[in-house]
Amino acid sequence: MNIMDILNYTLFTIGGDTPVILIDLVTSLVGLTCVFLAGRNNKFNFWIGYIYTFLLFLMFWNKNLYASIILQPISLGINILGHYRWSHPKENERSSGNSADLKVTMLTNWQRVLAVASVFILAGLWGWLISLLGNKWFVGIFPSDPIPYLDACVTVLILVAQFLSALKKWDCWIAWLFVNVTQMILHISVGHVFMPVVSGLYLVNGIASLYNWYKLYRRNA
Repeated sequence: MNIMDILNYTLFTIGGDTPVILIDLVTSLVGLTCVFLAGRNNKFNFWIGYIYTFLLFLMFWNKNLYASIILQPISLGINILGHYRWSHPKENERSSGNSADLKVTMLTNWQRVLAVASVFILAGLWGWLISLLGNKWFVGIFPSDPIPYLDACVTVLILVAQFLSALKKWDCWIAWLFVNVTQMILHISVGHVFMPVVSGLYLVNGIASLYNWYKLYRRNA
């Protein structure tokens, strides 16, 4: 029995025909722990994030969500960047509460416009490319992505949110709220059971973190 057989083990079923598999449960618990720590300005979230990235890679591979699969190595790189930036602030970036921590800052209005435009452009392009995989490219080798544009949209939103999180921008939580809503739709579309619930919990955590980080921002303003 290989690792995927173990992770795909059905724990129980809901409604008699909806399986709840081990990887969904484990990924959900690890992901919730990661975002809870991030929302509380705890740098340990990055160590949990490394495990979460690996589990997400396996889970999305199992569902043929290629945009989300490709996201995971990039996500790992952003996680490493964030871990370093949070722990090694420059002199003018130090938090007033702890000089060893990076302080919370905000994007300018122009940067916000640029971020939104990037999401629309990159998601459209990425969705088109993913739609060709399994349909026109590598036919018979890769199954086609069932929802390429939604998959790509979630992927790009996550990249933007993670990058802003790595820079400790308050705006990252606004991006995460959009991620949570689109992820709920994505997971429901492919039959995930626990992940839509987890996305809903992420949404609640995101709202609380938005307020918590705003207080941190005001403390250093």
